[in-house]
Amino acid sequence: MKKIVKIIALVLSVSMLFAMAACGGGNKQEPKKNDIKVGIMHITSKDDTSGYTYAHQKGFMEMVNNIGLTEDNYVIKDSISDTDVTATKQALQELVDADCDIIFATSYNYMDTVESFAAENPDIIFSHCSGYKSNETNFNNYFGRIYEARYLSGIAAGLKAKELGNPMLGYVAAMDSTNSEVTGGIDAFALGAQSVYPEAQVKVKVTGSWYDPEGETAAAKALIDAGCCVIAQHCDTDGPQTTARDAGVFGCGYNSDMTDIAPTSHLCAPVWNWGAYYTDAVQKVIDGTWKAVNYYEGMKAGLIDLSPINEAIAAPGTKEAVETAKAQIIDGSLIVFNQGIVKADGTVIDHALTDAEITGGINYYLQGVSLL
Repeated sequence: MKKIVKIIALVLSVSMLFAMAACGGGNKQEPKKNDIKVGIMHITSKDDTSGYTYAHQKGFMEMVNNIGLTEDNYVIKDSISDTDVTATKQALQELVDADCDIIFATSYNYMDTVESFAAENPDIIFSHCSGYKSNETNFNNYFGRIYEARYLSGIAAGLKAKELGNPMLGYVAAMDSTNSEVTGGIDAFALGAQSVYPEAQVKVKVTGSWYDPEGETAAAKALIDAGCCVIAQHCDTDGPQTTARDAGVFGCGYNSDMTDIAPTSHLCAPVWNWGAYYTDAVQKVIDGTWKAVNYYEGMKAGLIDLSPINEAIAAPGTKEAVETAKAQIIDGSLIVFNQGIVKADGTVIDHALTDAEITGGINYYLQGVSLL
């Protein structure tokens, strides 16, 4: 009898082990809404009132409100320089130690460190903004077709330049032409401007940093001194726009609507609605449907847009021209990087660029674009 009891106990024990394995084999279970912990790491302060981090933080808090999370459900690490690997590692480790289920890293240069943390922490999801690295299990990247909005801002800039009779447009660029994210935006801006003012020329001043308040201001001043009448930008601060305002010229900002700080000069800005992605990603983690798939959407998905045209200073007809082009981009009848566009060296591109080429292959300026 004792032998039979022992056999039954053994069978039950084995059955329990199989049941546990079927329930996950000891892996981290999908979190419920009340239990989920979401982390995010910013390059500058979460309290910024404009610019890059402001747009990400705004979108992050939209996600919190959309899903109904509380302060217990998220952790924010801000002012983490993306060129300080030690600080980046420390912030990521603190997010891991906080038992985050998904961690968002918002700046390009976090990429390599995030990649290593994803490999070391397979039960945590890591989602990195921009860049190009990912894996097939717990690490993806997210970005969007911001060039669509840059094309629209180019229309606004081109019409203003045409009204002023000055074809010189300026562009403060964080990185040089080897960076497709920045260069594609410059080229799209030029195409938009030239669509309404064929004579338009874009002069580019490179700072060499994603975030450099002094360098961005100095670059804007150099472009203005060279005769540029509209200053656009791909950099993190509003320095180029306040510099344009103070110099009595016009501008197109980036990341957030900068009209409030430069009401007499700011025409419009390509803006991000990051809440669209953050809400989608976190909800999928809660639902257990998140996959390591890279996210790349545009105006059609509501991820990006153009801030309202400042009609008090924009050239007549700007709002209408922008709205027409926006509708055409969304319905697919206007392809920004279509066949027939011409590189600065005169080479004609014989096909519409693919997403892969746009995100990783635009390492050239187009006709009418040159360094200052």
